[in-house]
Amino acid sequence: MNKRFVLLVEDNENDEALTRRAFKQNKMADRLVVTRDGAEALDFLLGGGVHAGRDLDQMPSLILLDLNLPKMDGLEVLRHLSAYERTKLIPVVILTSSDEEKDIRSSYQLGVNSYIRKPVDYDEFVETVRQLGLYWLKLNDTIDK
Repeated sequence: MNKRFVLLVEDNENDEALTRRAFKQNKMADRLVVTRDGAEALDFLLGGGVHAGRDLDQMPSLILLDLNLPKMDGLEVLRHLSAYERTKLIPVVILTSSDEEKDIRSSYQLGVNSYIRKPVDYDEFVETVRQLGLYWLKLNDTIDK
């Protein structure tokens, strides 16, 4: 696996395709790894389930997390991420269609680094991902995990 990658936790195939296209168009990160639900995301990050045996020295530079996920929603994923040394310092950006005040508040209370509503317009979506990647992958300093 390439050294720098982003973990996208997204169950909607159309949103995944848009994110992949936006990352490719903007030449962001070496790789985009996708998990389809919160439980699979935690398995990937902690080396469980189908991801048992994965090299846990290779962690994402950024997690893009949807809130409305099957099996385990994004807020529950945030609770787990902050509980493990291995994952608590990875920057997490909520990328969701929810504009519910309670979701925004809960996300920040659980330690999310940023909360972004997915634009509906394709060009706006690509620009949002470009700016997100520019900040989190190029400008922002992080601790090596």
